[in-house]
Amino acid sequence: MTIRIGNAPCSWGVEFAQDPRNPAWRQVLQDCANAGYRGIELGPVGYMPEDPVLLAEALAEHALELIGGVVFRPFHDPAKWEEVWDAAQRTCKALAAHGAQHLVLIDSISPRRAPTAGRPDAAVQMAPDAWAAFRDRIARVARLGAEDYGLTVGIHAHAAGFLDFEPELERLLNEVDDSILKICFDTGHHSYAGYDPVAFMRRHVGRISYMHFKDIDPAVKARAIAQGTGFYDACGQGIFCNLGRGDVDFPAVRQILLDAGFQGWVTVEQDCDPLLDVSPVDDARLNRAYLSSIGFNQEFPAWHS
Repeated sequence: MTIRIGNAPCSWGVEFAQDPRNPAWRQVLQDCANAGYRGIELGPVGYMPEDPVLLAEALAEHALELIGGVVFRPFHDPAKWEEVWDAAQRTCKALAAHGAQHLVLIDSISPRRAPTAGRPDAAVQMAPDAWAAFRDRIARVARLGAEDYGLTVGIHAHAAGFLDFEPELERLLNEVDDSILKICFDTGHHSYAGYDPVAFMRRHVGRISYMHFKDIDPAVKARAIAQGTGFYDACGQGIFCNLGRGDVDFPAVRQILLDAGFQGWVTVEQDCDPLLDVSPVDDARLNRAYLSSIGFNQEFPAWHS
């Protein structure tokens, strides 16, 4: 049993497939491998080629394994259901073609929630009927991934969406069967929302199937919350810092995973603005080095403490 460390295109500023600011997908693969990772996420469907032969050849060239992919779409908006469903089907198909395991579902940013990221008491709430429909849309996609494609599906809380805060995440977990929906737990987003990621992990580690390692600069977070800063503006201000330099207790996170016998992939994410004068590959190397320094080696035995 091992814990393996991967990375994701969002660490290179890739949030949307057609964004002209995106770096070339081949460059991201090369950078990821050069920074010491052996796995990478798909990124938004359509960013990397949907031709399985072309992508398989590029992954093999860099000795990378495809870990999983994210459906980052407005589950909260019934008018956007066709968009959500199309992205879900295409992502499932791409993951299955490469033997990837993890399908991650994220409710994308809502204009109604953006100004209250990190402020649960101020955030607008869904009416009961809207919540029920929202939950059912998530469950339908989870069932598609789990039952039709044999994927492990994880729900991921995200700043400025309608699954931002811990009570919302726990409500969803209580209402959707764990046979089709696990947790992709993101340490940084949980901290951004104002909750303790370590405490949440202690309660729910048995349902966590996949991890996103992200750290949060507490000074930037405090300023963003106080000023109602938009999510992408906060990214541009460096809210997601290098691992080990923020407020997430990664040694404690590591110990919880080890004690639970967690195995499989953990993905590093450091969302950034692709136009900023930063070096994603340097950040990726620093993050990999930090994880090694606290005991996450490339093929780390999950039973070792």
